[in-house]
Amino acid sequence: MKYNLPNDFISKVENSFSLTKSTWFQTGGKTDIYCHIFDEKDLKFILNQTPEEIPIFILGAGSNVLVRDGGFKGIIIRLGKGFNKIDLKNKKLIVGAGVLDSTLSKFALRNSIMNLEFYSGIPGTVGGAVKMNAGCYGSETKDVIESVITINRLGEENFHNISDLNFKYRSSSINNDLIVKEVVFKAIIGRPKEIELRMKNIINQRESSQPLRNKTGGSTFKNPKGFFAAKLIEEAGCKGMQVGDAIVSSKHANFLINQNNASATDIEILGEKIKEQVFNKFNILLDWEIIIIGDKT
Repeated sequence: MKYNLPNDFISKVENSFSLTKSTWFQTGGKTDIYCHIFDEKDLKFILNQTPEEIPIFILGAGSNVLVRDGGFKGIIIRLGKGFNKIDLKNKKLIVGAGVLDSTLSKFALRNSIMNLEFYSGIPGTVGGAVKMNAGCYGSETKDVIESVITINRLGEENFHNISDLNFKYRSSSINNDLIVKEVVFKAIIGRPKEIELRMKNIINQRESSQPLRNKTGGSTFKNPKGFFAAKLIEEAGCKGMQVGDAIVSSKHANFLINQNNASATDIEILGEKIKEQVFNKFNILLDWEIIIIGDKT
């Protein structure tokens, strides 16, 4: 489909857009339409002009997304500068959905706000962190937010208290038809030196244990209750397993790497082989943490 864009439309809309460079895996196909949205007005225009049957996917930093080789038959929306604001008002931190998690943690440090240090270890955006209840090193998003504003497919805004969002491990009740616009965090003042030390420890631990300089997608599988996915994968003999140019990291078994020119199919097949091997050994079925979208062919 094509949009008849108004004269005051400032965002970018492209047809048949390759998503290869938009995800950390750097693989996968094209999307029918790619919208880089710079303000709320343009977002609501696109939503109002898009038939309900056409799928929409909100792409944040692209750190935990695998786009299949057949591409995405729908619209990919990336939230731009109008959604990248952070304001500190009345002991509350009001954060746009497009803000990087690492940017949020740095802002919190500069303003002596504690409990947001763990975001320095999450490679995504605030909108994605809320939707999937992102967390690491003992902290989760549900522990630090107060409320969320979303926009639905009709362009209508909705306010959600934390109790409305049904947060669970790596999930919430925010479905694909809701776009996170803004998040209110608790702004609890702490000691700057302690906040800085916690951030440095998280960053150092992440850099020493994860293959951050590779084309990867972050943690591949969720941790089953009472277990660590990486330990199960390693003990099932999957470390170093390879399909095409996709390989299990030798540094951290819960990371898959595109070591040269892996296809999305290579990565997905490798993940399914890992699931099968872990299940055969431990009778535990791993669940993808990476979000897989699009068509296989």
